[in-house]
Amino acid sequence: MRGRCRWGRSNAGASVTDLAVDDVLGALRARGREAYLGEPVTVTEHSLQAAMAAEADGAPAELVVAALLHDIGWLLHEGPRPHEERGAAYLERWFGPAVTEPIRLHVAAKRYLCTIDPDYRGRLSAESRRTLGRQGGLLDEEAREAFAAHPYAAHALRLRHYDDLAKVPGVDTPDLDHFAALVESVRAR
Repeated sequence: MRGRCRWGRSNAGASVTDLAVDDVLGALRARGREAYLGEPVTVTEHSLQAAMAAEADGAPAELVVAALLHDIGWLLHEGPRPHEERGAAYLERWFGPAVTEPIRLHVAAKRYLCTIDPDYRGRLSAESRRTLGRQGGLLDEEAREAFAAHPYAAHALRLRHYDDLAKVPGVDTPDLDHFAALVESVRAR
């Protein structure tokens, strides 16, 4: 296999396994230096902080990977779907629902928490409070019940917590290579 992967890195001599990990992490490597939507960190810094929080929390490997990749949809710019849908759809080629469903649900988890816990909304960053309206605002009773009944709701709520913690400038985190083997092990399942 020779040539270039989707994100522009040479893949001469790379295995299919290496290419999958490179493609998955490639968006964060290539475009992750962009500012993260009004937050004081880049997309990659946010992603690494979220994964580090999941790892420190003892989360299952799939949830650590979901934390690392939860906002990849912002970097794809493929179609009009919301970032959580773009990201989950993109990642489905490599990962099962234990990774993709918490990603797909992490915005719904924010809406759910804002609906059931009035104090939660006040703890959100200013930018996250601002985007809440664009993301649909509070959930009605039917939507709350549907979210709570989803098999991956608990993991989506944990991912939301990691997301909320991951907006601190200057935090020392492991680099993407630290998570590459974990991404590969989860991808291979």
